[in-house]
Amino acid sequence: MLQTIANDVMSVSINELGAELWSIRGETEYLWQGNPAVWAGRSPTIFPYVARLFDGKYTVNGEPYRLPIHGFAGHLYFTAVEKSREAVTLEIQDSKLTRALYPWPFTFQVRYALEGRKLLISYLVSNTGSQTMVFGLGGHPGFNVPLEDGLAFTDYELRFCALGMPELVEISDDCFITGKAAPYPLANGDTLRLRHDLFDRDAIVLKGMADTVTLRSDKGRRGVRVSYPQMPYLGLWHMPKTEAPYVCIEPWSSLPAKQGETTEFIGHPDLISLPAGERYQNDWSVEILE
Repeated sequence: MLQTIANDVMSVSINELGAELWSIRGETEYLWQGNPAVWAGRSPTIFPYVARLFDGKYTVNGEPYRLPIHGFAGHLYFTAVEKSREAVTLEIQDSKLTRALYPWPFTFQVRYALEGRKLLISYLVSNTGSQTMVFGLGGHPGFNVPLEDGLAFTDYELRFCALGMPELVEISDDCFITGKAAPYPLANGDTLRLRHDLFDRDAIVLKGMADTVTLRSDKGRRGVRVSYPQMPYLGLWHMPKTEAPYVCIEPWSSLPAKQGETTEFIGHPDLISLPAGERYQNDWSVEILE
């Protein structure tokens, strides 16, 4: 079932399966519509782990568990617990199914709210257990490129809101981190011009980047601005070795597992630790430009 919110300038639909964005529409459709011949996803919700675990496994105090890529949230049906014309909050709680994959009791909410041309997205995690819980989370929205007739993928660029020199997190051929990173120069200090072959080795994963990036073309007037002030990493992706007409802009709280290592969650420096009874909130946004 879809939940739809709207205001005078845009409408957004969310699939209760995975609390996944299904449509972002203003003058046009901005969100990739999930062509299964290219990539069936649209905007998966990532929780409680970002990307891949080595051999699909992790441990908690040495006890082994398994998680699918990007965790289990995208595979579960959420319940709408609050709804208005311009906002909706969707929720899952721990269950017998999740506890087989992830040992902590929790409530995980995704809130979508419209403010003008901006979609505000909040991830809210409550630790309902008696021990500190550990997790990662993130977004994975795909945006149509081009956004206007007569333009091409290569007419677009990703422009960061500030000059800088982010680092490229080195990813192995099988999509795990190696523990290395290197400077990733941007054109004019703030711009990555889109080419399909950028993604031939899968995602570009950055750290130390500015906290807002705009997808745009100098030849057109429509674009998308994504802001992620609490996310230290950004994945940029489309299906490798294709000419897919979209790009994913993925704010992440943490990185994939390291090549050849089983991740121990307790004490992991890159994961979020939330004490018993406490609540964590991470806010980011998608703004349509037209």
